[in-house]
Amino acid sequence: MILLLGGTSDTAPLVSLLIDSNFNVLVSMATDNALDIPSNPKIERRAGPLDEDELASLIREKKIHALIDATHPYASEIRRLAPRVAERCGVSYLTFVRPSALDENHCEAHVHFVDDHEHAAHLARSFARPILLTTGSRNLTPYIDAVKNTDLPLYARVLPHQDSITACLKAGIAEQAILPGRGPFSIEENRAVIQQYAIGTVITKDGGKASGIQDKLAATQNEDCQLIVIRRPMVHSTPCFQNYAELVEALRKTLRDIHILRCWS
Repeated sequence: MILLLGGTSDTAPLVSLLIDSNFNVLVSMATDNALDIPSNPKIERRAGPLDEDELASLIREKKIHALIDATHPYASEIRRLAPRVAERCGVSYLTFVRPSALDENHCEAHVHFVDDHEHAAHLARSFARPILLTTGSRNLTPYIDAVKNTDLPLYARVLPHQDSITACLKAGIAEQAILPGRGPFSIEENRAVIQQYAIGTVITKDGGKASGIQDKLAATQNEDCQLIVIRRPMVHSTPCFQNYAELVEALRKTLRDIHILRCWS
């Protein structure tokens, strides 16, 4: 059994390739996002976040042979946790990171890269224009603090889940400033929001082409907005893949080599 940590649009094509290669797959997602995963007796599913001990228990309980981490490029916590647990449990670990969609060295003048939310919030405040957050419902505090004691409007576009909306309310974002929606959003949809709320600064992450970042880039350019991009966390684990087929082939070779070594031991 292969454990696939997923939840993004990369999950379904990876699952399809794995079952085509005759693997049984347990798909684990932190949320109950609806994904186009086929119905197949080789596929099991579970949902809900896992801490280190829970992930280790799952690996042992399901007799997992290999762990594939295909979580979001910014899911830094699970990406730190997963390789450590795989080593602890003695299973193979491979990670998939979708390719970046932006080249920091060849971006338009209105695009600004920063290392974290604190720097993004500080820079957004310096532009003194209404802010649209498109970075999710976590890490809201730096932005709330940045606009405190100012008349700078702050809006957050988040998933239409009650948990996301509640997180925004608890952080201090006004109900009328919470914009529920599920992306990716087209250029026209992004422009409509920018125009409706007179947005001057958009804050985002580079989630790759699948996230709609390029449409966001075009929309902000068309609407004369500043676009602040939070850099991706470094991925230190190896092997790391950006191609589905190469990952699955490496998995097959890894498990084949392990089987050969066990036969000789």
